Amino acid sequence: MTAVTAPPAAPVAPPGKPGRRRKGSGGITPPWLFAAPALLVYALVMLYPSIAGAGSAFTDWSGVGEQRSFTGLANFRELVHDDQALGALRNTLLLTLAIVVVQNGIGLLLALGVHTTIKSRMILRVIFFAPVVVSPVMVSFLWKYVYNPAPDAGLNAALNAIGLGALRQDWLGNPSLAIWSVAFTVIWQCAGYSMVIFLAGLEGVPAELHESAMVDGAGTIARFRHITWPLLAPAVTINVMLSTVGGLTLFTQIIAMTNGGPGYATDTLSTVLYKQAFVYGKFGYSTAVALVLALFVAAVSFIQIGYLRSRETTA
Repeated sequence: MTAVTAPPAAPVAPPGKPGRRRKGSGGITPPWLFAAPALLVYALVMLYPSIAGAGSAFTDWSGVGEQRSFTGLANFRELVHDDQALGALRNTLLLTLAIVVVQNGIGLLLALGVHTTIKSRMILRVIFFAPVVVSPVMVSFLWKYVYNPAPDAGLNAALNAIGLGALRQDWLGNPSLAIWSVAFTVIWQCAGYSMVIFLAGLEGVPAELHESAMVDGAGTIARFRHITWPLLAPAVTINVMLSTVGGLTLFTQIIAMTNGGPGYATDTLSTVLYKQAFVYGKFGYSTAVALVLALFVAAVSFIQIGYLRSRETTA
């Protein structure tokens, strides 16, 4: 009887990294090759001009011609002692705090309101989101008319019509009210954006959890506190980050509604660097302000994202 010999076993290829092709006839296709063209364009359009422009913060460049001289940290020392810039920093922080707290609070309430079985919920979602798609400049000029100081126009006329004429104000001309009037305009326009993000988070909450909690006797507040709110952590992270960065870099509404006035009452860091560059011709100093603002926004964002991400994992 002839013995049957088994064919030699094929050599086993060494294990490679998952998701990557081994070098062979097909070659290697690293994922970064697909991103390389976009990264190159981004570096040429964004990174190089930003890095090259940052060097102007250490010069006295006026923005005209190539004549400039190195001044070291003189622009940053001027910034520390500039009362207008320090006041703008205070206004920036106040605006950001108001926008983050009130905008996200209203957005959450709107999301909870339209995340129901009422028949008009789709129409209400469109109405609440509609201001977001309007240009901020158009919204600013609209509310500038609403804040008209004349007693027979805008908000003052409405207050007078309902018997609250004593509350009429010069909403944009009063230094103590102007910044909050601008903040209300931003909140009115952007609350719908926060609503949509919260609504997406609410759609992802399993209905079975609420049903089980109801069977156990949990009320509406208890279900929101122990089920809905923890599961909304990712939506909270997105909304807080977006509103914080938007508040710290707020510019369009300020320029369109008050131009930083009355006086410097509504100036922010963004409007200060704009005026220093294009009104006073101090490009070196304005670049220093822009550099400080960019580093400040980056630091706040990294701290926020670290805290909010840790909250997501513990929720």
